[in-house]
Amino acid sequence: MCRHIAYTGATLALGEVLITPEHALYRQSWEPRHQRYGTVNADGFGVGWYAEGDPVPGRYRRGGPIWADQGFTDLARVVRSGTLLAAVRDATEPGADGEAAAAPFASGPWLFSHNGAVRDWPGSLAPLAASLPPEELLSLAARNDSALVWALVLRRLREGDGLGQALADTVSDVAAAAPRSRLNLLLTDGRTIAGTAWGDTLWYLAEPGRRAVVASEPYDNDPRWCEAPDHTLVVADRTDVSLTPLKEPPA
Repeated sequence: MCRHIAYTGATLALGEVLITPEHALYRQSWEPRHQRYGTVNADGFGVGWYAEGDPVPGRYRRGGPIWADQGFTDLARVVRSGTLLAAVRDATEPGADGEAAAAPFASGPWLFSHNGAVRDWPGSLAPLAASLPPEELLSLAARNDSALVWALVLRRLREGDGLGQALADTVSDVAAAAPRSRLNLLLTDGRTIAGTAWGDTLWYLAEPGRRAVVASEPYDNDPRWCEAPDHTLVVADRTDVSLTPLKEPPA
């Protein structure tokens, strides 16, 4: 459905992660190597990054394919950051909400992306949607499943949950309401990355003291890339990576 990536480590140009590597996200938009659902991610893209000394990330998003945006190549060449989250999109319903539906979604210090699809959307999540305050429903960034999943994650973050706990509990609730959903989620606060493998591929690359990368698939052929097992929570920063199994909710 989509491809996404989060990086934290030494400060570098966005393009060094997103464009330059042989199998970077840029190329994954038309030639992914491990994508299980869909083949071309041309329904929008986005990148969020953190400037030094500013906890609130900047974002650049568009509703079309990443390869058609000539301005992005220049931006990725000159903008530098130590943490970023980016995605290319294959929409469940092509054209719906355009740029507003492109990840990353953002609020305060957080950036979020969803690779997958909620089964039987939107009816399956009506009970979970009803649990949100009306003002949060009315302020959804887009009318798609990813935006509602983000709202559910964001509520937990605002209540004080850590990144990993917010993702794990949201996946459990959504999977219970909509079995057989694909819920590969990616979240960062500028320091830590959390991701879930639930129905699609998720890989991670860890070099303690240097960098951590969590992504739908590797951007190069470095043998240190590891694939996370399905139904796993991955939490990574520049010093460590932890993997925690996620349980399938009761039928």
